[in-house]
Amino acid sequence: MSDRWYSEAVIYCLDIDTFADSDGDGVGDIQGLISRLDYLAGLGITCLWLQPIHPSPNRDDGYDATDFYNVDPRFGTLGDFAELLHQANNRGIRVIIDLVVNHTSDQHPWFQSARSSPDSPYRDWYVWSDQQPADRHQGMVFPGEQNETWTYDRTAKSWFYHRFYKFQPDLNFGNPAVRDEIKKIVSFWIQLGVSGFRIDAAPFIIEMTEPGNANSPKDFAFLTELRQHVQWRSGDAVLLAEANVEPDELQKYFGDSGGSANRLHMLFDFMLNGRLMLALARRDPEPVIEALRETPALPSGAQWATFLRNHDEIDLSRLTADQRQDVFREFGPDEDMQLYGRGIRRRLAPMLGNDRRRIELAYSLQFSLRGTPVLRYGEEIGMGEDLSLPGRESIRTPMQWSMKPNAGFSEADAGKLIRPVVEGGDFGYERVNVTLQRQDPGSLLSWFERMTRALREAPEIGSGTCTPIDQVLPPGVLAHRADGPTGTMVFLHNLSTKHATVDLGSLYEEADLPNDMLSDRPYNPVGKLDALELAGQGYRWIRLCRSYAGAGPAGRPV
Repeated sequence: MSDRWYSEAVIYCLDIDTFADSDGDGVGDIQGLISRLDYLAGLGITCLWLQPIHPSPNRDDGYDATDFYNVDPRFGTLGDFAELLHQANNRGIRVIIDLVVNHTSDQHPWFQSARSSPDSPYRDWYVWSDQQPADRHQGMVFPGEQNETWTYDRTAKSWFYHRFYKFQPDLNFGNPAVRDEIKKIVSFWIQLGVSGFRIDAAPFIIEMTEPGNANSPKDFAFLTELRQHVQWRSGDAVLLAEANVEPDELQKYFGDSGGSANRLHMLFDFMLNGRLMLALARRDPEPVIEALRETPALPSGAQWATFLRNHDEIDLSRLTADQRQDVFREFGPDEDMQLYGRGIRRRLAPMLGNDRRRIELAYSLQFSLRGTPVLRYGEEIGMGEDLSLPGRESIRTPMQWSMKPNAGFSEADAGKLIRPVVEGGDFGYERVNVTLQRQDPGSLLSWFERMTRALREAPEIGSGTCTPIDQVLPPGVLAHRADGPTGTMVFLHNLSTKHATVDLGSLYEEADLPNDMLSDRPYNPVGKLDALELAGQGYRWIRLCRSYAGAGPAGRPV
């Protein structure tokens, strides 16, 4: 269904500046991205999520915008962007962009005007306090890098609020003019052809900041307004948001108390992500089962977005202290691998010891759970990180295309690159690149292509229900099912290293010629499901039954 295309999508997240450089200036650009669209189409990607694209001083990797109605000149022009949308559409790929409107750059003309005079028409577009707020040192997003959330501006002779860095003053969403402007920004990009937005820091754009109140109220009505506005402009545009909040608050982001899905279409599932990391670290599926059972029921039309690695650190803040330490011990034992005391700044392949079986297991598990999978660029070839880079930049290195200098990313001198490429060792571009893996049918890239094809043939994953199979299973084994109008899938994942035999014979009455769709290795036919073999760190996607249009009894075609 076109109005819910996002429920069966595969989303690929990338930064334009580190993906492909077409003009040799060391910075990736839109034309470079266009030249790689065929690669993405072959990978099975159906939606591109672009990180910030707007003009920016780049003090925070583009999240400090100075103009929401243009693209950064380093990337190209609006005309280039329109061409990207056209070429992506030709390949069946939609494009969504980051909507980073919780704040602006302090160099934005709005803020420069606002600070210049109390009479500025933009003064009330930001959050000010004439007195030093009592909560000045509370609510930092980047502990250790931020010292405060209120900063005194000598020109304005007042304190301004910034949930993030001090060069990113927060917009005042209690001001109707600000809300109207955000709607204009959204309308502009929808008119140009984008299919939606990933809303950065969603809890903060509905925060009605009160100086001195560290727990200022939230106005969810703005999300309702934004959804209505977007739907009027484009019936199938999607709002995907980042909201790492308490579980009992999640439903408020999807819809109001009446049960309507009238706010956000999608949320990233941070709760599941943390539990996935814990399950992988402990080689125990129980945390995933708990997450699936504790997830609040969603209103019709709402959807989760699942991920293993995203563009930030792996955020473990929803785990207990002991659970977090278990994950740190397994995947980020060194202090320079950790960030903000809550997360890990590594890519998945090195976290899993470059163990191909474990990498496949992890992504098979993510892609088979309910929701829409999101894949970070370079994960499909097993890229590594550069821990010599500061903070989150460690996982934002250039895409590794080939064995050419600069990994085929750019023809510029190495010193002019936006960031250095990863070179040498197990994850250097000399060993890990697209060109080598294209030539190898057994490569990780080839495996990802097979998995995305299997996903496209199993729409129940994205649009159906997801339920753990509640019966006694061998230690380390997770069994779950996805049920939808098109049929039923069953999934087995063995997080342990020991071989297992699984008895799911109780499901055979539901089956209609059950068969393997994807597995870590060839197995004996599934038979009556009562003796399913599963290797250590193995997985099986089993088609239990399929429903057909115009089906007769038992779902069989007439």
